[in-house]
Amino acid sequence: MASAAEQMAANMSWGAFGKATELKQRIFFTLGLLIVYRLGTYIPVPGIDGGALRDFMEQASAGLGGILSMFTGGALGRMGIFALGIMPYISASIIVQLLAAMVPQLEQLKKEGEQGRKKINQYTRYGTVFLATFQAYGLAVSLEAGSLAHDPGWFFRASTVVTLVGGTMFLMWLGEQITARGVGNGISLIIFVGIVAEIPAAIAQFFASGRSGAISPVVVIGVMLMVVAVIACVVFMERALRKIHIQYPRRQVGMKVYDGGSSHLPIKVNPAGVIPAIFASSLLLLPTTISTFSGSQTSPVMSTILAYFGPGQPLYLLFFTAMIVFFAYFYTYNVAFKSDDVADNLKNQNGFVPGIRPGKRTAEYLDYVVTRVLVLGSAYLALVCMLPEILRSQLAIPFYFGGTSVLIVVSVTMDTINQVQSHLLAHQYEGLIEKSQLRGRGKRRAGKKGPARR
Repeated sequence: MASAAEQMAANMSWGAFGKATELKQRIFFTLGLLIVYRLGTYIPVPGIDGGALRDFMEQASAGLGGILSMFTGGALGRMGIFALGIMPYISASIIVQLLAAMVPQLEQLKKEGEQGRKKINQYTRYGTVFLATFQAYGLAVSLEAGSLAHDPGWFFRASTVVTLVGGTMFLMWLGEQITARGVGNGISLIIFVGIVAEIPAAIAQFFASGRSGAISPVVVIGVMLMVVAVIACVVFMERALRKIHIQYPRRQVGMKVYDGGSSHLPIKVNPAGVIPAIFASSLLLLPTTISTFSGSQTSPVMSTILAYFGPGQPLYLLFFTAMIVFFAYFYTYNVAFKSDDVADNLKNQNGFVPGIRPGKRTAEYLDYVVTRVLVLGSAYLALVCMLPEILRSQLAIPFYFGGTSVLIVVSVTMDTINQVQSHLLAHQYEGLIEKSQLRGRGKRRAGKKGPARR
């Protein structure tokens, strides 16, 4: 039977949305900042020859334009002030999270509440500045190697680094403002908008190829059906849970005895989310990006690596799959789901898994369950990420978006919709509480009698 909250969520309508004034303000605030982000992608970095820029980006798209262009919404191809996008902040956040799982000092900071969280955020910002500076300098050098700078030299490099690093830090601030005062996760929404902005042009190009006869109608219909199937698969797998039954014993507080209850511990089939795909993509793009930065001075060893690990090569596909599986397990056990901490929390709350002793035995049982669940989760991640690569390289079928893009778009959409529903649900609860208070006052007034005569 559905709970009261589920019934209220099912009865939500546009009328309820129209009455939620605070939610509308949050949505308008979020849309306004996202428009600012999109406008910034069209402001060019000074000192660049715009005529030769597009040709250079087409040649360097395998390295620089791979994962970076996915996160910048075309700003990299136009060399806008947001050309680095939010990727340095994401990389710094992931690195700090992994270090917090392995360095005792950082792990202690996570347990210190708000002050520890602020300190970790400060370290993340420092890491963002460092990574953005490194990437911006490499991008400036590659622009000079491609003869795209009007006046190459240290002044051009310094101005490019300052502009790109400033753009990344501004995007980081925008994301934090959206998270605090808008709807959804700000960083995720910035990535989402960057990816979605390229969809109309890709769809138009795809259908233009179909009209010109370059692609057969069967392939067009097949790709459309496959996109729908992949999105449905991602939605299903991201919502899939493995529920572990938890039992709570009867307890006595003072003179009252509370009956024991039961609950469940939800474990996602994909606890790591899209992080393994991002990490694997970054590692695979590193050799190509380094060769792009070095210009024409590519060593024979680097040329051999590029020949075997180029996009679409068998070793590339094999290594991509292996890295996705590795990072799925590594990130889950070290960051997303720590079985020892979960077992300790259950023990402190007097909860236990039926048939399993609390403490170490519970942690071992959770490890066993998560390991088996991740077999399916990592295989799902690898399949979604590898399918577009195989279609493009092996079957020569045009598929303009990687599996990482599809994962990000679907996950962010689901998360944002859930937050909007939470705001609407909270607004409905507030309305019910106000009505109940008004009814209670009315009853008290109706039942109030005058003083009795003696």
